[in-house]
Amino acid sequence: MGIFSRFSDIVNSNINSLLDKAEDPQKMVRLIIQEMEDTLVEVRSTSARLLAEKKDVQRQQQRAEHQVLDWENKAELALSKDREDLARQALIEKQKMQQSVDGLQQEIDRVDESLDKLNGEIGQLQEKLADAKARQKTILMREKTASSRLAVKKQVDSSKVDDAMQKFDRYESKIDGIEAQVEAYDLGQRTLRDEFAELENESKVSDELEALKARMKSKEQQNQ
Repeated sequence: MGIFSRFSDIVNSNINSLLDKAEDPQKMVRLIIQEMEDTLVEVRSTSARLLAEKKDVQRQQQRAEHQVLDWENKAELALSKDREDLARQALIEKQKMQQSVDGLQQEIDRVDESLDKLNGEIGQLQEKLADAKARQKTILMREKTASSRLAVKKQVDSSKVDDAMQKFDRYESKIDGIEAQVEAYDLGQRTLRDEFAELENESKVSDELEALKARMKSKEQQNQ
């Protein structure tokens, strides 16, 4: 037995309620869709069988109606020949066939009623099937998104990442130490370029000193 025991169970079911109770909504949606599709095939087969039965009953009814007319014609013929006894028997047979016609019409009406209900239920089932398929796509997208986020979270919160960052810190500290050693080696070692730069600086200082002396001397002269 599937999820639904009867066709009406599917038509009247609440998909949201089923999904809320399911441990695996994606699996539940697949099962619901499969059950609905199988039921549609079965119901359409039943509908086709009812239509075939209706056509067969209609043919029987047409034959019975022809016999009703035939017995009425026979009754008229018998009366025209002054055979009232035969006319009476013909009318009795006509009544029997008319009862058959009426009974067959009732059967046709019952089939039509069943077909109307069945078609209405098929429409409802098709709507629920479309809803289930739409929800299946939504659930799949949500599951993929959640799985991707979980994978990222696991990577971010993983101790491996923390260990790697600590290693980076240690590597940077090592590099800082090496660079400090290089700078230490450079201290106290004067290059030819350094000596020329120092001479240039001394020359600039001397020039600025002489200029300062000249300005001060000029001020003293102005004050005298």
